[in-house]
Order: sequence, then structure tokens, then C-alpha cells
Amino acid sequence: MKNSFLSLAAVLCSCSIFAYNNYGNDTITAKAFSTAQIFQKTPIRKSIIPIDIAAINVFFSKYPDLKNYQSEVKALYKYKDYNSIWYNEKGLIGFAELLYSKANALEEEGLKYSISYSPLIDGIFERKNTFSKTDTDILLSTLYVFYAKKVFYGIDVAKTNEIGWFLLRKNISYERLLDSLLTEPQLVQKNEKQLFGQYYKLREVLKKYRAIAQSGDWGIIEIDPTREYYNHNDSSKTIGQIRHRLAVMGDLKQDSKSNIYDQELMAGIMKFKKRNGYKANTILSKWQLERMNTPIEKHINTIKVNMERCRWIDPKLPAVPEYIFINIPAFKLYYNRNGKTELESNLLVGKNMTETVVFSGEISSIVFSPYWNVPRSIIDDEIKQAIFQDPNYLESHDMEWNNGNVIQRPGLKNPMGLVKFMFPNSNDIYLHDTPFKSLFEFDYRAFSHGCINMEKAKELAILILEDDPNWPVANINAAMKGEKQTIHMLKNKIPVYIGYFTAWVDDDGDINFYNDIYQRDDRLAELLFSDDSK
Repeated sequence: MKNSFLSLAAVLCSCSIFAYNNYGNDTITAKAFSTAQIFQKTPIRKSIIPIDIAAINVFFSKYPDLKNYQSEVKALYKYKDYNSIWYNEKGLIGFAELLYSKANALEEEGLKYSISYSPLIDGIFERKNTFSKTDTDILLSTLYVFYAKKVFYGIDVAKTNEIGWFLLRKNISYERLLDSLLTEPQLVQKNEKQLFGQYYKLREVLKKYRAIAQSGDWGIIEIDPTREYYNHNDSSKTIGQIRHRLAVMGDLKQDSKSNIYDQELMAGIMKFKKRNGYKANTILSKWQLERMNTPIEKHINTIKVNMERCRWIDPKLPAVPEYIFINIPAFKLYYNRNGKTELESNLLVGKNMTETVVFSGEISSIVFSPYWNVPRSIIDDEIKQAIFQDPNYLESHDMEWNNGNVIQRPGLKNPMGLVKFMFPNSNDIYLHDTPFKSLFEFDYRAFSHGCINMEKAKELAILILEDDPNWPVANINAAMKGEKQTIHMLKNKIPVYIGYFTAWVDDDGDINFYNDIYQRDDRLAELLFSDDSK
């Protein structure tokens, strides 16, 4: 007992406690607490200025256009025990000026919002108004919530649902975020704990493209209506213009001014094609040239709307040990494990009338040589008509009735192919193989009824099961003969994220642009670029 008491005393003596109130570069002198005070509640410092619920309510009554931020501001002061946030004994803290500067530079974040009553906020820093310190503190807290919402969170969940985005939105604590910014003000410039890393990559490209727009170096490429394509060794004035455009975009290191389609130009065209989702070949078609002629302003807006989509993503997503990311406009799947992309596969996605849904799920099982449970919509819209025209339709397609539904037996005719990855969801979306391999030769691949068809489905199954001794490649091959359905339940479910990004910066720092196949960019831009500051 004596030893226990001495051990406790030693611990207590080693725990000298100092309380600091450090906002930016402004530090209040530390106050030491005795070991006897350890067992008492830490005293709350007295607020520099008077702030309480009544003062907050009065403020928002005076400035009703800011009421959308009232609940968050109240939560902020409650979290801070109703202490002033933006003042210390010396006056306004240093971070207040930095916040004001960032809120006035939202264009750098791809935004065009402005907060209501901005002249009053200007007056605080220009020392021109007669605001009380209480109102000043609350107004700056409102400015902080406004800024954090726009930059770190994005538009409301209800609005993202309206435009078909059902990936789980990240959570954000404005209170804890403020704590981190006050402790490390540099995080207001780049905070990868709050924003998906792709956001900052796009922000850098936004600077580059704005500089190009400002330079006036994005001239029009003159398209010859009589030419269907350009190829190696061709010569024309248009080729010289193509070369200049590729140099401006960074696909060529320099512009040699040559009007001949030479080897150097070929390398630039191949890079351009890769960045824009085209098959790698030397032919530059007229419609690809029209794509190259996209106005710089449209590229800038595309970057902005995809920065907004990044605001909705949990920044911890890449940190999970294993996940699958699908980008619908790119027609691409990426299987990531331990921070490395293990597999990249081409995809077929839903056509316009049956768009692939943006959502997330978890792969729980792999089904080899699967049955196909034909969706009710296909039965009603297609199969019943086919049966009417050909009574032998079901049997000739290895199909059969099953309790009022139609199923298709395993085999080479089955549109699920020879392997399916199950992630149960209300959208009836599957990730699976396909017998229609020739469709992967097309640049545009929105052909499915909504499901996601993989070019490298077998390769994905091999990678997922490579550490399972029961599933060597020989067993996978045997299970994929199309003779008998075999279901394997995974020990660890694999997250699947189905997203929609029409601009994406790859690991090499190159910006990739993809066709807006479901015309969603304009709908998002209407929300993002409106004059609504709420």
C-alpha cells in the first residue's frame, strides 16, 4: 500500500500542468496548476468580451441574412464555453486577418461566393466601423463558418442527392476544425485531413489553366472540314496549330513551329489521347481535334466542379487497406491495396436511360459462373416482347422462369460473364465480367443497363484471392468454366466507391478530362456558380 501511494505521488509530481490560450501567434502567459488542482475542474478563463446566447440571438436578429449560420455559430461558442474566439488582451488575434484574407480569395478555391454584409467585415480590418467587440467576435465566427462550409464541406447533402450523388458524404466538426486552424494556421492553405488529396491537385491545375487563359495563348485550331483525320508525316497549317496547343497544355515540352506530323508530335498526341480517355494510336480524328479545341474557360469550369465533388469525399478514403474506385466518365476501375494501385481495368457503364448510380458499397462475395437474375424492368420491357415474337426465346438463351422471375443459367451466353462481385445494394448494380469483350475497343463505353462490366474481371478475382490457399489460379480457372455457380464469401469486405469525376489529376500530375456522359457538370455548375451566398 505504501509503495502504491509513493507511485501515485511520483506520477502526480511529474504532471505539472500548464494552460495555454494560443491563437495564431498570440499567446497568453501560461498558468501553472498545483498537483492538488489536478482533481479539480480546470477553471474556465474569463472571456475577454461578453458573449452569451442572448448576445448571439440579438446579433442574428440585426443581421438576418446570416441566419443560415446561426446554429453552427451557437455550437461554436458553446464548445468554447462562451469565450471570445477572436480577441485576446492585445486585441484581434493574428488568425482573424488570415481568415479574412482567405475568405476574400475564394476564387483560388474555385468558388465565387461572397458573404452578406461583407462591407461590415471590411470595416473591421480597415478600422472604419464602430462595431462593438461582441458583434465583431460573432461576425468573425460567422465568417469562419461561412468559409469552412464553402471550402471544406461544399453544397448541402440535399442538393447533392438531387443531382444523383449518393456516395456517403464526409462529416465535419466546425469546432474541432477551428481548433486545428488556430493551433496551425498554415492548415488553412492545405489541410489533407479535411479535404481529399485530389482537391489540392486540381487546385494547382486550376492555377495553371487560369494563367493560360490570362496569357491569351489558347488560340483556335482551324479545322479543315475536308479532312477526317491527321496521321504521321502529314503536313498542314493545322498541324502547326495542334503542336502549339499541345505545348501550351504541357503534352509537348516545346513548340518547334513545324507543320509536319513528326515523331515528336506523335508523342504529344499520344499523351493528349491518354489524358482524354481515348485509345492510344497515332491517328488524330476530326472529332478528337474538336475536343482539343474546347475553350479554356470550359476546362476551368470543369476543374471547379470536380473540386466541389472532392469536397464531399472523406479524405481518409485512400488510407483503408483495400478498396475499389470506379470513375464512371473515365470508364475505369482501380483496385487499390496498401496505398498502391494493383489493377486498372476498362469498364462498360450504364447508357443514358439506365445510368450507373453514384454510390458506395462493400463486396461481400465473389460468384463464379453466376446465374443472372434478370431485372424486372428488362423482363417487362424486353423479354416479354421477345417471348411473344419467339416462344422458344427463353430456352434458346439458357433462360427459365423462376417464381415469376426470369433467370439465366451459367455459361458463355450469360451477360454476367464468368465471375461476379457482389455488393448488395438497392440499385441492383453489380460488378461483373462480360462476354461482349469487343465493346472495350470503343472509346465511348456507356452500353449497359446500369451494371458495371469489367474487362479484367478474372484478374481482379485472382488479386483479391491471391492470399487464400483455397483459391489458387487453377481453382479459379475451374470455377470459371461456366458449368456450375460457385459462391465464395470474403473474410474481409472490400469497399467500393462509384464516383463521377470529369477531371482527375493522375499520379504523374497530369490533368485528365473525360466526357460528361450523363450531363451532370452543368447541373452542378448552376448550383456552384450561382450568386447564392447562403
